[in-house]
Amino acid sequence: MRFLLLFLAVLGLSALPASQAAKAVASETSHPEARPFDESAHAVEQVDSALARAQLSGKRVIVVMGANWCHDSRGLSGWFAEPRFAAMLAVKYELVYVDVGMKDRNIDIARRFGIKSIKGTPTVLVLSPKGELLNRKSAPKWRNAASWTEEDIFTYFDQFIPEL
Repeated sequence: MRFLLLFLAVLGLSALPASQAAKAVASETSHPEARPFDESAHAVEQVDSALARAQLSGKRVIVVMGANWCHDSRGLSGWFAEPRFAAMLAVKYELVYVDVGMKDRNIDIARRFGIKSIKGTPTVLVLSPKGELLNRKSAPKWRNAASWTEEDIFTYFDQFIPEL
């Protein structure tokens, strides 16, 4: 059945002019993208600084552990850069992007907060101002962030509930 549906979808796209077929595929996966992951950054210092600011402000900290090569990392960071997200995040969170290379860089930061390894990117840590991991269950679930809807991503962070 899945093969038949795929075949019909391909057949339908092939009937469209090439430019329309490309637009149809692009519109299904379009989302903003950004490349904020800096492999030369001092990630431990950035996380420590964000936690220090959070202790003063009472905000939580989001640590996005990803890479610029990763479609899902770029997709999530692209949404975070959009004005609607940026305004909400600025009020509630300190935001840090940590480059994990090919899941082999800055892993000590994940371990510091109880994540043994980076299985997929991005892995998103939500921390209390005291540095407690608040989303242990959902931290690794962001590895398909580019397929999340704008509203689902916004709601997750705007109405965040700790998973303690």
